[in-house]
Amino acid sequence: MLKRLLSLFVIAWLATTGAVLAQEFNLDANSLALRGYDPVAYFTAGKPEAGRGEFTATHKGATYRFVSAANRDAFVAAPERYLPQYGGWCAFAAADGKKAEGDPQVWRIENGKLYLNYNRSIGQRWSADIPGYVAKADAKWPEIRDKKPAELK
Repeated sequence: MLKRLLSLFVIAWLATTGAVLAQEFNLDANSLALRGYDPVAYFTAGKPEAGRGEFTATHKGATYRFVSAANRDAFVAAPERYLPQYGGWCAFAAADGKKAEGDPQVWRIENGKLYLNYNRSIGQRWSADIPGYVAKADAKWPEIRDKKPAELK
């Protein structure tokens, strides 16, 4: 009986943890982050590059793809260096206390951190005051990190 209760508890905990991860990170239905783009390539190639299925790594429940084994290994060695801010959600929306899709094609590295925005128009608005928007998003992120986007409208 105790063994069964413990098993049910573990299953419930895992289900809850997965739901939280799905809210913290901008993932597709298969837990793929960045729509399959290589997070390391932004820093090394200076542009978004689609990762390949044979080079993957999982970090905190999110799966990332890479263009090469070298990029995968760099990520595994220091994931926090390459992860997009705000779980890959739009940086402009996060500054407003909301979550919107982050487009891997609308990106910027600022102070060594990768930021995504919803679209080019939003990216241009965000670029007008990057330090201000980052400060606002950093302050709001702890409050919104584990919430579903629909909860923040």
